Amino acid sequence: MDSLRPLDSALHREAHGTPGGRWRRLASPPVFHHWAGRALPWFAALALVLAVAGLFVGFVVAPTDHQQGEVYRIIFIHVPAAWMSMFIYLVAAFHAAMGLVFNTRLSPLMARALAPTGALFTVIALWTGMAWGKPTWGSWWVWDARLTSELILLFLYLGYLGLVSAIDDPRRADRAGAILLLAGVVNVPIIYFSVQWWSTLHQGASISFTAAPTMARTMLLGLLLMAGACWAYSVAVALARVRCLIAERDALARRA
Repeated sequence: MDSLRPLDSALHREAHGTPGGRWRRLASPPVFHHWAGRALPWFAALALVLAVAGLFVGFVVAPTDHQQGEVYRIIFIHVPAAWMSMFIYLVAAFHAAMGLVFNTRLSPLMARALAPTGALFTVIALWTGMAWGKPTWGSWWVWDARLTSELILLFLYLGYLGLVSAIDDPRRADRAGAILLLAGVVNVPIIYFSVQWWSTLHQGASISFTAAPTMARTMLLGLLLMAGACWAYSVAVALARVRCLIAERDALARRA
């Protein structure tokens, strides 16, 4: 606990000022450490509320699908997890690029904080997809374009986490990890558009920005509530993890 006292005193000195200046100062790790500690409980509580509401609507209120029966309810976990697996990768790659180009201190830490959660959602998306595929396709796994590209996304997450952990110098690790993340960005549009580009067993998008939803309103509500829960959870966990990373970097800097 003593190692955090210099960090705490620094963040209190930097956290006050004009509203515009306060937002700019969030790029400072000490200030962000303080802000994240205050915001984390709110996002965690929001995630819990949305998850309870989403699961209730999805598994209790939403009607049974006339084609797939009750098994379709996996959608309320599978689809939000798949969305978040792609979205978090893009956000992590953005932070990695910011750190690589502008040499910002906070950005590489945000990429490191987001990657484990992105990997978790990718595993959930693959696992629930397999559970859904067995009764629907008659097989746990097929080398479908979307499934295969989603599996590649998991390998990219694991490769990034392994790479930054294997390099002792934090700055070198951040640069190497940023290059890997940016190289893998091309896989995200492949995942999203795979059902349009290739003949695939996977169904099309559940929600489209160019067409009205084809599902019942309660199904759509449950899906959006679960997506919001996954988003709030991701933010809460990333904030908790980045606070640990900031304190770790601060301790390394003072020992150097």
